[in-house]
Amino acid sequence: MTEVITAAYEKTAKAKSAKVEMTMTAPKSMGGGSGDMKMSGVMGWDPTVMDMTMSGSALTDGDPEAPEKIRMLWLDNVMYMDMGAVAAKDMDGKQWVKMDLNTIAEQVGDEKAAKQLTGGLDSMNQDPAQQLAMLLDSPNLKHAGPAKVDGVQTQRYKGRLSVKEMMESNKGLDEMLGKSEREELLKSIEKSGIKGYDTEVWVNEDDYPVRMDIDIKSPEGTMKTSQKFTEYGAAAKVTPPPAGKTFDLMDMFKELEGLGKPDADSGV
Repeated sequence: MTEVITAAYEKTAKAKSAKVEMTMTAPKSMGGGSGDMKMSGVMGWDPTVMDMTMSGSALTDGDPEAPEKIRMLWLDNVMYMDMGAVAAKDMDGKQWVKMDLNTIAEQVGDEKAAKQLTGGLDSMNQDPAQQLAMLLDSPNLKHAGPAKVDGVQTQRYKGRLSVKEMMESNKGLDEMLGKSEREELLKSIEKSGIKGYDTEVWVNEDDYPVRMDIDIKSPEGTMKTSQKFTEYGAAAKVTPPPAGKTFDLMDMFKELEGLGKPDADSGV
């Protein structure tokens, strides 16, 4: 059984990209960010590349002026988000927002903080190879039998990771957090009432995962993530939007920082 998941991990890691459809659902009792969100497009891992379109109630959060869809591009540690024509009115007519993580790291001057920023956003990638690696670490991994996914014959596997096991399996956290910070994060997650992560994966006859579901149960309800993968190895090419249509968040931060500095002429 672990041989199948190991083979799936190796083939997925080697493919480095796929087309994906993802649905995330959070209970309304969780407050901000609750509701449904859908993402679809192409993503790559090692390195992270993404061209995804997001939609759903979690995106609008009841705001009538919020865009119904947001296209997100990711290339060379830079994220671009198309916020739509309405948002462009407040951004000099530019509807793309740019967040350059490398520039932010230079401005912050703190390597660890930069890694936390990068790692936090990188987790959005939902790298299926990393998720398979974590499933392999599940102490109760079991075969749940054959099943069909969108007409494709697969074998279904299930596993559960405790919060501690998940953190130990997530190698990305090693770069982001020190030992004491990891311990604090573990306590914080456990205090929230989250008991563990239930993962299911459907592997096709070519040893590729075609669907992965993750349920995170808490006292407020269950957060569900379901992903479907097709066309492994699909070209994940991203072209940044034109600079003239891009609003750089760092420029805004610099302007705000300048507003807070004393005026040399007035002595204020």
